Amino acid sequence: MTSTAQAYDWLDHDLRRLHSSETVNVRDLAADAPAVLLVNTASHCGFTGQFEGLEALHQEYAGKGLKLIGFSSDSFNQEADEEKAAETCFVNFGVTFDMMATVPVRGSKAHPIFAEVARQTRAPRWNFNKYLVNRDGEVVEVFGALTGPDSGKLKRAIERLLSS
Repeated sequence: MTSTAQAYDWLDHDLRRLHSSETVNVRDLAADAPAVLLVNTASHCGFTGQFEGLEALHQEYAGKGLKLIGFSSDSFNQEADEEKAAETCFVNFGVTFDMMATVPVRGSKAHPIFAEVARQTRAPRWNFNKYLVNRDGEVVEVFGALTGPDSGKLKRAIERLLSS
């Protein structure tokens, strides 16, 4: 059996936190987590309100092993400048889960993490796609923007991974 850290090797990228000079390794953030939820986000989108539900998911499941990591993205031209994006996340919605600085999430310029997500499943079709990754580093479920963070289907998928 592969260790969780090895399974998440494709997450081995140093990224800057949103509106911070601190750089973190995404694989290190995910290390030892039995379930990781990767979400591409934007601050000027009809789905921006999902930050509230994502924070609720984080609060509900972080202590049980879920690692939620958000990636600010302007791939759909709906991200504000970094200061406004940080204000949206941290001030307006009280986000405490890890938020990475803006990266492209689709196309030939997609960040390698999202290139791998696309290889395993599909590229984000819009903002607030949710990719659930198991302890073997496999994207096991994809939830589009229309599936909110409070969705029973998403929560059941998280709970299945946390109990396996």
